[in-house]
Amino acid sequence: MLVIVGIMSTTLGQDAVLGKLPLQNLLKNGLHESRSATSAFFFLSGIAWYFKPLGGILTDAFPVFGSRRRTYLVVSATVGTLVWLAVCAVPRQYGALISMMMLLSVFMMLASTVVGAVLVAPAHASGTSGRLTSLRFTVQGACGLFAALAGGYLATMWLGWTAISCAAILFVIVPVAFLTLHETPVTANSQEILAGVGRQLKRIVAARSMWAAGGLMALFYIAPGFATALFFRQQTDLHMAPPAQGALSMIAATGSITGAVTYAFLCRRFRLRTLLLSGLSLATATTLGYLFYDSVAHAQAIEAVHGFGAALATMSLIDLSVRATPAGSEGLGYALMISINNIARLGTDWMGSTMLDRLHVPFSSLVLMNAGTTLIAVPLVLLLPLALVRPREAERCDDPALLVGLQQEGAFD
Repeated sequence: MLVIVGIMSTTLGQDAVLGKLPLQNLLKNGLHESRSATSAFFFLSGIAWYFKPLGGILTDAFPVFGSRRRTYLVVSATVGTLVWLAVCAVPRQYGALISMMMLLSVFMMLASTVVGAVLVAPAHASGTSGRLTSLRFTVQGACGLFAALAGGYLATMWLGWTAISCAAILFVIVPVAFLTLHETPVTANSQEILAGVGRQLKRIVAARSMWAAGGLMALFYIAPGFATALFFRQQTDLHMAPPAQGALSMIAATGSITGAVTYAFLCRRFRLRTLLLSGLSLATATTLGYLFYDSVAHAQAIEAVHGFGAALATMSLIDLSVRATPAGSEGLGYALMISINNIARLGTDWMGSTMLDRLHVPFSSLVLMNAGTTLIAVPLVLLLPLALVRPREAERCDDPALLVGLQQEGAFD
């Protein structure tokens, strides 16, 4: 319950999820900002997410009132709720809005870090990284469905309704954490805390498998993105209103949920290496579909198919990250992997929008570059340590050499 509610609250409560369509519409049509300025807004508003490893260090090594999880979760969700409510009174100006969103991201990031740590620990203990990853993305996909439907209509209303809705959703996690998250009290003096930080950093630095997984994930996301460009294309070229854009996002979310549910079955039948190779290859093929994004009907089909393909690729990469995260450093290790995702996803969108606005690069070139970097990542899967990608989910490896490899690389205690 905590993982499901935690993912729901820390996903829907973000300005880039339920608040995205209302904010995008305000920036484009209310403040008349360009594609690059709009994408820059979301890149800068999420700046705290790029430092998520620091949140991992805090929650793993610095207990507050004897708690490494619940206190951080309750406090950060409560303050984040208050920040959203304050947005109701903020002037509708670019600088004022981005300042509030940057402050919000600090507390959203801390809450999300704790939820990630709560997810990773049982994944290590039970060997269910694939199914827990599928659970995470299924919930996120359901959040995407709700955000697409509600966000499209919220975009036509006063921004305060978006802020109130996000605040209410974020606060739901507070009573759930009080009721379900029970911890053995942790006591530590200053020397123990500093020693704990040192152990965390040494464990992370020595985790070669984790860095290999992070490098592969970075390559998957590193190409110039076109998410904001699609928003402008939908309104300018396809003449779609915000509710219709929300319906289109709902189609994409449905594809993502289908991919997440599919992965829950595939991860128990196929080795992770097979899932990575097939997922990245499928993502490459479905990305090329955006070359034909020239009508509403084509857009609907492309979003559905790409949502499915991208979900399979992303979940195999996150599954890899969960396996590669060193035991005992769940908060820091998992946060580091997700921060790579966040930086690349939002940073490349800004880069792609800038290339369109200032360099006048054709939209089709962005699509080809994006698909090309994904294709490059496919053969690199074969270079990942066998100890990490050979076993199926929950499969006990009988090869002593692989077992030793996992232990040396910090994949489990």
